[in-house]
Amino acid sequence: MDFTTADLCDRFFPSHPLQIAEPAFRAFGAVPRFHGPITTLKVFEDNVLLRETLEQKVDGRVLVVDGGASHRCALLGANLARLAADNGWQGIIVYGCVRDSVELGTLPIGIRALHTHPLKSHKRGGGDRDCLITFASVNFRSDHYLYADEDGIVVSEEKLI
Repeated sequence: MDFTTADLCDRFFPSHPLQIAEPAFRAFGAVPRFHGPITTLKVFEDNVLLRETLEQKVDGRVLVVDGGASHRCALLGANLARLAADNGWQGIIVYGCVRDSVELGTLPIGIRALHTHPLKSHKRGGGDRDCLITFASVNFRSDHYLYADEDGIVVSEEKLI
């Protein structure tokens, strides 16, 4: 990936309405830089919809998951991350926790999350897809574009690169 979020900010801000996420996320996954059009999910301590979404084949999308910042269980583990990579997802942002962090570090996908937690999530099947979600001072919308690297996360209404 030939970009940095710092270069994108220098080149496009303030002439383009970029949103820059607060630096609250830890990096997981073996891919430090990723970008693509967004798909959004809103779930709470339940990853059924997350699995259903990651089972779909995509071409370079980024899944942004509002998990309500829960620190009581993990929404994503190595099995789902492997499924995502196999189905063409470039990255996953989780406003919540992940598990299997050592194994996540070997998988060919970019992942950002708040923390780790060893407990798996519930399986009730609730949640919403392709809705507006807001966290880290960013309004995430499906089909907007997300760019993530070692320095942060930038979101744009338009494709930048």
